[in-house]
This record gives sequence, C-alpha cells and structure tokens, in this order.
Amino acid sequence: MFSHLNQQQLILGRFTLEAIPYHEPILVVTFLGVAVAGGALLAAVTYYGWWTYLWKEWFTSVDHKKIGIMYVVLAIVMLLRGFSDALLMRSQQAVAFGSDNGYLPPHHYDQIFTAHGVIMIFFMAMPFVTGLMNYVVPLQIGARDVAFPFLNNFSFWMTVAGAMLVMMSLFVGEFARTTWLNYPPLSEASFSPGVGVDYYIWSLQIAGIGTTLSGINLIATIVKMRAPGMSLMKMPIFCWTSLCTNVLIVSAFPILTAVLALLTLDRYVGTNFFTNDLGGNPMMYFNLIWIWGHPEVYILILPAFGIFSEVTATYCGKKLFGYTSMVYATVAITILSYIVWLHHFFTMGSGASVNSFFGITTMIISIPTGAKIFNWLFTMYRGRIRFEVPMLWTVGFMVTFVIGGMTGVLLAVPPADFVLHNSLFLVAHFHNVIIGGVFFGLMAGTTYWFPKAFGFKLDPFWGKMSFWFWTIGFYFAFMPLYVLGLLGVTRRQNHFDDRSLQIWFLLAAFGAVLILIGIASFLVQIYVSVRNREALRDLTGDPWDGRTLEWSTASPPPEYNFAFTPIVHDLDAWSDMKARGYTRPLEGFRPIHMPKNTGAGAILAGLAFAFGVGMIWYVWWLAALSFIAILVTAIGHTFNYNRDFTIPAEEVVHAEDSRTRLLVGPA
Repeated sequence: MFSHLNQQQLILGRFTLEAIPYHEPILVVTFLGVAVAGGALLAAVTYYGWWTYLWKEWFTSVDHKKIGIMYVVLAIVMLLRGFSDALLMRSQQAVAFGSDNGYLPPHHYDQIFTAHGVIMIFFMAMPFVTGLMNYVVPLQIGARDVAFPFLNNFSFWMTVAGAMLVMMSLFVGEFARTTWLNYPPLSEASFSPGVGVDYYIWSLQIAGIGTTLSGINLIATIVKMRAPGMSLMKMPIFCWTSLCTNVLIVSAFPILTAVLALLTLDRYVGTNFFTNDLGGNPMMYFNLIWIWGHPEVYILILPAFGIFSEVTATYCGKKLFGYTSMVYATVAITILSYIVWLHHFFTMGSGASVNSFFGITTMIISIPTGAKIFNWLFTMYRGRIRFEVPMLWTVGFMVTFVIGGMTGVLLAVPPADFVLHNSLFLVAHFHNVIIGGVFFGLMAGTTYWFPKAFGFKLDPFWGKMSFWFWTIGFYFAFMPLYVLGLLGVTRRQNHFDDRSLQIWFLLAAFGAVLILIGIASFLVQIYVSVRNREALRDLTGDPWDGRTLEWSTASPPPEYNFAFTPIVHDLDAWSDMKARGYTRPLEGFRPIHMPKNTGAGAILAGLAFAFGVGMIWYVWWLAALSFIAILVTAIGHTFNYNRDFTIPAEEVVHAEDSRTRLLVGPA
C-alpha cells in the first residue's frame, strides 16, 4: 500500500480525483457549457478545414498586426470569463442577507473575487493594451514590423499559456483565495496549502515573461525604427504614451517576478521571507508588490490617454491642443508613478512623516493628469465635433474618470484613508478609474482603428448601444458602492446581516446586468459588422479622420505595411502628406525582406504551460522534462537560419495597384 501511494505521488504528484470539483454544481454546469461550446467550435474549425490556415497564417505569424489582433481576441475571451465572476459576486451580495447565506459559500466566493481581479488586470486589460500597441505603433512610426518579430510571437503565446493556467484552475483544483495581489501570510503554505496560490504564482510568472519581453520589443521599436524625419517630438501622442508604458513595464515587471520568486521559495523550499516568524516580514511583500502595482495602474491608463488624444483630434477636426505639454505630462506621470505606492497601505503603521510624503506625491500626480483633461477639452473647444462612437467613449471617459480622480485625491489624504481603507469606497474608486479610464479607452481605440485592421467600420448603432449600456450600467453598479463604503461596509464579504444595506447591493447588481447587455451589444456589433462589411466599407467619413501615419497605408495594410518608407515633415504626418498633394508612387519598388512565420513561439509557450502544471501539482518529472525541452527548443531555434523571405518587386507593384484602400478623406 505504501509503495502504491509513493508511485502515485511520483507520477501524479498532488493530483487526485478529489481535485476535480464535481461536487460544486456551479462548476459542473460551467464545465458542461464550456465543453459543449468548445466542442462545437473545434468541430466547426475541423469541418471547414481551418486548422491549416489558422496555424500557418495566424498562430505562427510574426506579423505585428496579426499578433495585435490575437492579443485583443484573447482579451475579449478573458473579459467574458472575468465578468462572469463579477456577476456571481454581485448576485451573491444582492441576496445574501440575514439568515439567507446565498448560493456561494465563502470558500468558493473567495476564489471568485481573487480570480476576477487577476483575470481583469493581467489577462484582459494587459493583453488588450498590448494588442493595440502592437498593431498601431509600428504603423504610426512608419516601420514594417517591430524590432524583434519572433520575440513578439513568443511574448503573445506566453501570455496565452498564463491565461490557460488560470482557466485550468476553474476545473482542476482551485484558485487562490488570497485577494488579487496574493497577500502573505495568507498565501504562505501554512495558511494556503492547496494548489490555488501555486496556480496564481506560475500563471503570473509565465505571462509576466511575455509582458516583459513585449515591453523590451516595443521600446526598441519606437527608439530605433522611426521613419526618417520623425523625431521624438514629432511622434504621435499614442507612440509617446506607448513608449512610457513600456518603460514602466520593463522597470516594474521584474519586481513582480522577484517578489513572486521569493514567495515561491517560501512555499516550496521553506524559506521565511514573508512569514510572521523566523525573521520574515509580510510588510516587505506589501512594499514590493505595490512598487510594481502602482506603476501597473499607469501601464494600463497611459495608452488609453494616447487613444483619447488621437480620437479627440480626429473627431474635432483640429490639431491636438498642447502637444508639448501632453508629452511632458506623460513623462511626469511615468516618473511620479514610482513614488506613490505606499498610499495603498497608509494604515499599516509607517508613521506620519512617511504617510505625509506619499499623500503629497499622490496629490501631485493628479496635476499632469488634470492637464491632459484640459488639453482634450481645449481641443474640443470650437472644433467640428462629430459624436461618432469613439468620441462618445471619449466624452464618457472625461466625465467618469474625473469622478474617479477626485475620489482618488480624497483617498490620498491619510486621515480620510484611515476611515475608508478596506471599504467598498475603495472598490468603487478603483473600478471608476479602470472602467471609466482604461476600458473606455480600449473601446474607443478598438472602434477607431477597427477599419484600419479590417477595411470596414464597426456598425455604429450597436456601438452606441454598447456605450450607453456600459456607461449607465457603470454608474448603477459602482455609485452605490461609494455610499456603502461611506457607511463603513468592508469589501470581500459574501454575506451581510444588516438588511438596510440590501437596496444598495440590488442597485449594484442591476448595474452589472446593464453592463452585461453592453458586452453583449459589443459582440452583436462585431457579428453585424462582419455580416454587413461591404456596406460598412463605404463609410469613409470626414477629411480630418486619420491624421497620423497609419492611415496612409491600405486598410487592411499589406504584410510589409509600407512599400516605401515614408518621410515625415510634420507632427500630423498623414494630414501633412495630404496637404502636400500626396500621391502613391507607381514605380521604383524594390524587393522587400520580411521574417518568416515560425511555430517555435507557440511550442515554447506550450512547454512553459506544461512546466507550470508540473510545478503546481508537484509532478516533478513533468516539470523537469518540460524545462529541458524548453532549453533544447530555444537553442535549436537559434540555429534556424532560414527564417526570412523576400517579396519580389512585381508582387509589391501588384498589391499596391489592386488592394482596396480605405483612405478616410481624400488622398
């Protein structure tokens, strides 16, 4: 018997049949739904013979445009998963009062709120932001691709591998019950001995490698691959915000990697970095995680600021007001984001002097952010404003984000934070900024650049439906939480005894339902737009649309982006080209050298996923084999010299002559 158990542990590690949560009805129904939907999708792909096409043209692609689109698709899929967790939380809190304990036990509820935060930040917002930067930045700076195309592919698939581990935890084992930042000592082995925290650690470590490498790649692209004449102060604002975002990524994500590595040593080896005994200090974890965590907030919001700048200038028919001040404000936010982290734990006994310093720096960082709001308002002033869908998201952002900013300044006051800390007021503030700022920006950018990527516009009716349901739903969902927070209601509770609070939670749940309709409207918008793409292809809009360089290429752009490297003379490059009487060259094409597709990125990420599974479940042979396979595959890939191909000049001529161009405004 003892020998049998040892053999089982050697082969399967900690895995047993009890690790499959077949006793949880919600998870069983979810698994059946996912199995049916996934099986139907796989059957359809197989039936139509799309596997070869997807592998050759998409999964192995090193084209920054296709990789950017795949990032966005991943983000939308994870949005559906993360929002389903939000619906479960809101509905549970709306009904669980008094003697009614609701339908989610604490053990399950704690997993849900942890997974919701992890998914929405790491696997929805981050891929969404990275996808838009991947697609747009090389086009805006006049480059044919990013600096390291294969690294771009590898970064994407590492993010997918991390997301797969999080999704796997839904059906095999459990997820962490430690908040989305995995606070010790709760995350230590003595308090969380199961696999939940290990799922958290390895999903973030694997995805974090992809994020860090993507940041390095985009920095190199922006610094070294700009078109002739495009100095730093002639870059579009979106390129500036992308540059600062990726500087933050490269400098902040290694801190996350290090702190999770220390926690891993605590759990696997028995060190005591963050324990309450043997010299450990949990507060060191708080400091390290928030030194990463607060720059992370600006990693998400800065690209959204760049999107709003592009959209506002375009749909107001004016140059962006205060370009130089926008650049300086972006750089100031980047620097200041590193000296505000301690406002996340004012109540932890740091002392009045330390709290005062971080409270003042937190207030200071609101100044350049406020300057941006005024710049957008002055751009709108006396402009020919057209309230198309991207502009609606922008105006909705201005109102909603200012509310979130003002509540943030309130929380920057240490005495106020002592009262409101760990309450639902904080939850409302955070979502006010992330939804009203980041998500509204991502939706504005998706709608604005969709015709660039696919050659036709998104259906405006369903876009407006999505905007209004999202906006109204947001206010119903989170304004009640401000009230509850001021009443002293703490977060992370799945049950309340005071029935007088229930009306506020019912309003919040109603808001979540409205947001659900907004998400559904967006999915319908995609479906309707694809169905009616020929009609939507003709909606060319106004001559002021598309001021920056990406609009000078075909829509969708060819694989090589630009047959001729553009020469930039002015900040608004495409607007300047049209003013100069731009005409497309008809001769002088040269062969174009491009990198070949490769499956090495997907294979390496698959092996990293296997390594993560082995480490989570203590299947040491799987972890060892997959790690060795990663090394062998990576070394073998370095000897693959035949990774490039050349597009003949005659093919370039044919493509440039025959491709349908969506020039928004006259050429």
